[in-house]
Amino acid sequence: MSTTDKKPLTGIKSWAEDDRPREKLLSKSPSALSDVELLAILIGSGTRQLSAVDLARLILASTRNSITELSRLTIKELIRFKGIGEAKAINIAAALELGRRRRLKESLEKKKITSSRDAFEIMHSILSDNNYEEFWILTLNRGNMVKNTMRISEGSLSGTVADPKKIFKMALDDNAASLILCHNHPSGNNKPSKMDNEITAKCKNAGIFLDMPVLDHIIIAGDTYFSFADEGLL
Repeated sequence: MSTTDKKPLTGIKSWAEDDRPREKLLSKSPSALSDVELLAILIGSGTRQLSAVDLARLILASTRNSITELSRLTIKELIRFKGIGEAKAINIAAALELGRRRRLKESLEKKKITSSRDAFEIMHSILSDNNYEEFWILTLNRGNMVKNTMRISEGSLSGTVADPKKIFKMALDDNAASLILCHNHPSGNNKPSKMDNEITAKCKNAGIFLDMPVLDHIIIAGDTYFSFADEGLL
């Protein structure tokens, strides 16, 4: 066995101290590190062929360098990477979940809806990481303050069924003054489908009849979204 086979080819310990992720975080701040460097800290150690940074770079490259796509990887998918065991996969999943919960808490603290972006920021933390479609509503009071976020249905990778009767029953039970529809597209395409247009039209008409207007329908696709209200479709 050669010397090369016995030790990492790119060991982090051989790097200049300022280039090592942990030392860099201590001397500067977490914001000074790249996504790769932060992931490398979670991984801790690499393999004989790859440093933790190289391994982190490989994992992120598989998700097109998207943290959102990374958060969708399951434990089983993470451990397929050589050098990632169950414990490391759990560390990564836990860290990403903490980040998601922080985003959700921050978005819920700002509960008044003044634009489609406000609704997107609330629902992004709930829906952006999902590998399957879910349909939700936000119920609002007369001051456009969010009362609740409610899941209506969940489906598959390609769709979910939302029943207007269930939507408005839940909104009426919550004494909502208005509501916002929201669902996700795991495919990353934020354009509405024919079914999306149909459910929006049905709910708009039902809202007018019940004096409970539908203010918007938001489609979340990763870090982007489509707003029916912004596009003049409501």
